[in-house]
Amino acid sequence: MKILYVVTAVLEAVGGLALLVSPSEVIAILFGVVFDTPIGLAVGRWVGVALLALGVACWLARNDEQSRTGKALVSAMLFYNAAIIVLLAWTRMASGLEGVAFGRQLFCTRR
Repeated sequence: MKILYVVTAVLEAVGGLALLVSPSEVIAILFGVVFDTPIGLAVGRWVGVALLALGVACWLARNDEQSRTGKALVSAMLFYNAAIIVLLAWTRMASGLEGVAFGRQLFCTRR
């Protein structure tokens, strides 16, 4: 369980920091579109803060493997990861966006 917390903490923190620093580039890599409007950048950074918070929570819980809180955090992580997979798949089917998240080349454009 400790390894799950540490790996999740690092991955979420790296993703969160990337979105905070450069949301437009991360979105371009994932979805293959440029998303550089002021509201788009703000939302990208908002998601970055949320991912960073999840990373911090996992890092702080890395030694708390058996408590109810630790189990709740694992449940929340599993829900989050499953929901993101569903959201990415839905986005692909509904919008036709293609990027690395959808197994296409880097920075491809909308169909």
